[in-house]
Amino acid sequence: MSADDAKVPQAATAETVPAGGAAAPAEAGRTAQTPVGTLVGLLVVLALAAVTRVLDKNVPDWTEGTAFGEVAAAIEYPVYAIALGLLGNAVLTATGLRDRLSGAFRTEFFIKTGLVLLGASINLAVIVTAAGPAIIQAIVLISAVFLFTWWLGGRFGLDARLRALLSSAVSICGVSAAIAAAGAVQAKREQLAYSASLVIVFALPSIFLLPWLASVLGLTPEVAGAWIGGNIDTTAAVTAAGAIVGEDALAVATIVKVTQNALMGVVAVALTAYFAFRVERRADARRPGLADLWHRFPKFVLGFIAASIIATLYLGAVGSDAGKPVIGTVNDLRNWFLILAFVSIGLEFRVASLREAGWRPVGVFAIATVVNLALALLLASLLFSGFSVT
Repeated sequence: MSADDAKVPQAATAETVPAGGAAAPAEAGRTAQTPVGTLVGLLVVLALAAVTRVLDKNVPDWTEGTAFGEVAAAIEYPVYAIALGLLGNAVLTATGLRDRLSGAFRTEFFIKTGLVLLGASINLAVIVTAAGPAIIQAIVLISAVFLFTWWLGGRFGLDARLRALLSSAVSICGVSAAIAAAGAVQAKREQLAYSASLVIVFALPSIFLLPWLASVLGLTPEVAGAWIGGNIDTTAAVTAAGAIVGEDALAVATIVKVTQNALMGVVAVALTAYFAFRVERRADARRPGLADLWHRFPKFVLGFIAASIIATLYLGAVGSDAGKPVIGTVNDLRNWFLILAFVSIGLEFRVASLREAGWRPVGVFAIATVVNLALALLLASLLFSGFSVT
């Protein structure tokens, strides 16, 4: 999900998505928006985030000694944030206000800002150590799942462009990858809407299902984090599921997902070349270059690494005891942005858009997700079984 991983295009038209034109579908979904509506929407998001913080801090105390006490103590803030977002979604939809306020539901901005800040809490040595297995996992997983989904889409008789979108979304990072692929292959906007909707529907239950399965399977936090980061499609959902498991799992899940995000540009350029020279067979098509790769590269990855470098140098200069209050403030700010992102996930969720998808894309996506789930677990167990964040 890098979502933004979770920004679902609203309008379905017969137009195509221009190369590098990720803004086009987002603009289509904001035709009824105004600055006042966006400001009110932002107040709604902030209010729900504030309620999330209150519930996260106080529910365990309020329910201590009751039958719900143990369950409440185990619930992490992503659960409250997403649940409140879904509740707000239902209320705003029923009152007809949702589309007017949706300009403030900026999951992508919130999650990427939160992930950049997350870099400050991860020692650079952890990133360097995890980079090797994370890159191996990303290359193997993306290649295998992308090719399997592409083949399966062909067996189900899907259009080549929709196959490219589904393959990118399920193998890399959800809606962001689908948007990048849509620009690369000039997909129709309704195809992008299909893919984005499927990503959100499959990501939401994964936020809660994978942490539970990781506990049932007895996975270490590092293996659980690698499994979550390699399997869940959206960055926001990966962050939410990792946070439920714990800080160590969140760190590894983020590194694995960021590594996958970094490869999105490579896949987008490869798709551009494949469709230009094989599918469309245009003799005058321009050969993709380094500028295309940089254009599609997710820049927040550089911010994440820069934050880790700055924090590591800072703690090395002032000492961990003196630096803890500063890092603690950054972590608190990070949690706020993540909560805003999780609330926005709930607010952006749409059931109606899925009705247009039909059963074949859903079937392809579901089967590919199961394959991704099994292969990611195998790779995480092999590559991260001896890994330690501390």
